[in-house]
Amino acid sequence: MSQVRDGEVEKLGVLFERHHRTLYNFFVRLTSHREFSEDLAQEVFFRMLKYRHTFQPENQFRSWMFQIARNAHFDAFRKRQREARVNGAEPAEEMVCPEPTPDQRAGQQQEIGLLQQALNRLPVEKREVLLLNRIQNLKHDEIAKILGCDTGTVKVRVHRALKELRDIFHKLTGESHEM
Repeated sequence: MSQVRDGEVEKLGVLFERHHRTLYNFFVRLTSHREFSEDLAQEVFFRMLKYRHTFQPENQFRSWMFQIARNAHFDAFRKRQREARVNGAEPAEEMVCPEPTPDQRAGQQQEIGLLQQALNRLPVEKREVLLLNRIQNLKHDEIAKILGCDTGTVKVRVHRALKELRDIFHKLTGESHEM
């Protein structure tokens, strides 16, 4: 990214090849809309080019990239909400999209479906912090930079999001759980 920042914009293609799939998967899990996720991933690379001067080599590239991704998602979500109001529609909440024996596989698929439903029911902020931490494997300090908060705050948010996800999952399965 330092080379792109310094004017070698053709190097953005290398970054695209390395990180496009990661961004796309992040957005699909966040929104469950494949075409919208593809658009968002491409928007991130457009913004990387546009705001390349803001990249600081001493910072981690992934943190910077996910900060841009987060902003692109937020801007697109706000735009969709505005368009829905203008068109007279009710603004919709975003959704999230998911060798054992056949019985085990069916049970796993059912659990995965219920987990996906539980994830869909989380507020987008909690879903986002879980995806960054558990799926993208970002460290708490990286997420803190992306969200613009303290590392301790990230730890609390992850903990609360996991607790809420577990509660929703147990409600969906009809199981009671002890804390």
